[in-house]
Amino acid sequence: MDILFLLIPLSVVLVLAILGGLWWAIERGQFEDIEIEGDRILRND
Repeated sequence: MDILFLLIPLSVVLVLAILGGLWWAIERGQFEDIEIEGDRILRND
């Protein structure tokens, strides 16, 4: 039962870190032109 006092706060911190990373990626424009990046890989420049 004592382990729950450690695991619950750690899981909350992990979820907040994941959400923060996702927010950061969206704000920096990482998901703007997904189709263009897929085409760029296939083209031979």
